[in-house]
Amino acid sequence: MRIHKILNNNVAVILDESKHEKIVMGRGICYKKKVGENIEESMIDKVFSLSTTEASHKFQVLIEDIPLEHIEIGEQIISEAKIQLGKRLNEMIYISLIDHIHTAIVRFLDGITVKNVLLWDIRRFYKEEFQIGLWAIDYIEEKLKVRLPEDEAGFIALHLANAQMDEEKMHNMYEITTIMQEIVNIVKYFFQTDFDEDDVYYYRFITHLKFFAKRLVDHTTYEDDDSDDLLEVIRLKYKKAYQCVEKVATFMKKKYGYPLSKEEYLYLTIHIERVLHKTIKS
Repeated sequence: MRIHKILNNNVAVILDESKHEKIVMGRGICYKKKVGENIEESMIDKVFSLSTTEASHKFQVLIEDIPLEHIEIGEQIISEAKIQLGKRLNEMIYISLIDHIHTAIVRFLDGITVKNVLLWDIRRFYKEEFQIGLWAIDYIEEKLKVRLPEDEAGFIALHLANAQMDEEKMHNMYEITTIMQEIVNIVKYFFQTDFDEDDVYYYRFITHLKFFAKRLVDHTTYEDDDSDDLLEVIRLKYKKAYQCVEKVATFMKKKYGYPLSKEEYLYLTIHIERVLHKTIKS
């Protein structure tokens, strides 16, 4: 493999047969080498091939100043997440998560810890991602003898949740999670009840809220179609759930200037009724 660009002693950029850039990593692979010289394949530990020029460029800039150990840890956490979640992750996760892991480690070693104010909500809304975050904390301790606080498991979970929601751009997961938490609190307060967070209907409700909050953050909405008749049926059949959605709609309009469409009224009413019905039965 011939060196196209040297990023540091451990990282280089090469061109494949199609002239696409690939990033190769290995301890000392560029030591005393120049552009145009060969790298022995046996020295390469990792190969990154990001599909977009933007992602590749950002990744190259990022890893120039990050220790190889931190990059390898971040890459291993992403690999574990792909296995555990069984989902495709936006490749920008290689930039956002590795950067976060590096920053968190450096910050902790400098005696600085950041409180994750959404930790409790992250535990509830992103259970699988949070478990991976906890695994990541253990893995970092195993590799570096550094025990990051549980707050960091929450931050890692948000990065993973973010990478699942959109293929083109990253979202403000803090805002999305806050919106979800606000709606759940409105529903709980309205019905004076708690939910069984292990119930499948609660999971579906939370999943719906994730995409609802994403639309709000993206300033998009469902297009109203011919759902007027169905919405009227639902309004009459599930009166209390519909009244609760009216409370949610008033809050969203007042705080975010976001008007709920008829489609959103419809689906949110159905989800609330289902999770409420299950809770009452239990």
